[in-house]
Amino acid sequence: HAPAVPAAKRERKAITLDIKLEVLRRFEVGEKLSQIAKALGLAVSTVATIRDNKEKIKANSQIATPLRASRLTRHRSAVMETMERLLHVWLEDQSQRNVPLSVTIIQEKAKSLFDDLQRERGESSQTEKFSASKGWFVRFKERHCLPHFKINSTPPGNKDIYPEVLRSIIEEGEYTPQQVFNVDETGLYWKRMPEGMFISVEEKAEPGFKSSKDRLMLLLGGNAAGDFKLKPLLVYHLETPKALKGYSKPNLPVIWRSNKKAWATRSIFQEWFTYFFCPAVEKYCAQNNLTNKALLILDNAPCHPVDLSDLSDNVRVEYLHDSTADSIQPMGQGIASTFKAHYVRRTFEHILEATDGEDTAMIREFWRNYSIMDAVDNIAVAWEQLRPATMNSVWKKLWPECVQFQSVSQTDNISQLKQNIVTLAKNVAFEEVVEADVDQLLRSHEEDLSNEELLQLEQEPAGEEESEDAPPALRQLTTGKLSAAFSHFEAGLQVLTSNSTNDEWKLKVSRAISDAINCYRELYNEKK
Repeated sequence: HAPAVPAAKRERKAITLDIKLEVLRRFEVGEKLSQIAKALGLAVSTVATIRDNKEKIKANSQIATPLRASRLTRHRSAVMETMERLLHVWLEDQSQRNVPLSVTIIQEKAKSLFDDLQRERGESSQTEKFSASKGWFVRFKERHCLPHFKINSTPPGNKDIYPEVLRSIIEEGEYTPQQVFNVDETGLYWKRMPEGMFISVEEKAEPGFKSSKDRLMLLLGGNAAGDFKLKPLLVYHLETPKALKGYSKPNLPVIWRSNKKAWATRSIFQEWFTYFFCPAVEKYCAQNNLTNKALLILDNAPCHPVDLSDLSDNVRVEYLHDSTADSIQPMGQGIASTFKAHYVRRTFEHILEATDGEDTAMIREFWRNYSIMDAVDNIAVAWEQLRPATMNSVWKKLWPECVQFQSVSQTDNISQLKQNIVTLAKNVAFEEVVEADVDQLLRSHEEDLSNEELLQLEQEPAGEEESEDAPPALRQLTTGKLSAAFSHFEAGLQVLTSNSTNDEWKLKVSRAISDAINCYRELYNEKK
């Protein structure tokens, strides 16, 4: 029995006074228990114990190292802690969207956040100075596990190389335009209207969470021929909002997944690739008498795993170079903005159908009740409305030979869409809306998270999540979680077998547990 006891003691000794003080500081600036545990690599129960012993730890810190403890507390103010936490969220968002960054840009954002937080907290915090120096940035990197971010540098002369590389890959694999695909992520503020409209003005004046700041992520894509649009993947910050109660998620017109910050993750993307993209390609190829094979082209966003080709014998995955992705990726050549114009138009049509557009009280009531489920339906309609010619024409930079639709009249006309939106707005008592307002609205979906929106991410919309204790679906289990679970089972069995003298019991229990968790081992092997 001796080996287990010293190991536990060694683990406890590793939690130094500095670590305990860091836990308490993070609680003081509003971080959640699970966030602190993850950030510092501690068990949730350990963090909870430190929190419960707050007074005792602080008293010990004054006795043990009074100068150092006070110096740490003084230099790591609440404003500084909050700024760094929000900056980390902003960096993750930039990384998600594959936005090029530089140290200077990060320093400027940090200074801007710090100044805004100081103004918000009043005179008591005004004495602290912060210049976002290079020394601070070095220490910030050490304190936080920064996500990989793309450096803002484009080597000259590389822009035309990739189409040639792609052409050789297509010739080698004998892919047709029907078998070559591209997908890309885009954010959508699903309940946002032009700023000057009365429902936007009234919402801005209300306290608390702003639904116009509520963002979801969509993965949109299709093939180069333009005749096959993939079912959108939607990532929201709640797994089961109230509006989805009673709906079967597999039957929704989107693939529904959740992540606390409404971002795609590698595990979500890998699951989409394995269980949705590959089967969809296989079905499409069978329906069109094509060989079951495809080429999927992706950018180097952090949520795109680098080993996807290993997961399928029929799909080859190629990655665009960072320096060229933004300028030549097909789905980045106007598909997202055209889709969002369709979505806004469809939303105005929805308002008109539900209210006849005359009674402002009815419009206000309709918009108050406009839910994520309404948004899902309108997303599906908007995506369906994108024309095949539009989906095909965006390949002209990457693969010009595959573009078949030359007539502008066959593609979606975004200027016409904006005019349609203005006309619909005037039909629903929004006389003040002009085309510039629609332009601004569509651009706002692509803009960086503002300081105000970063603060908004800290606020959870109240009462949105269904409280049903539904067990998580198997698809949400990662190989890491499964491996950890197997280790716990093995550790538990080790305790029983090493302390039991009945060999028959040992064998019986070992076999029973092994049989019981075999389905999870199969799932683990399948995921690996």
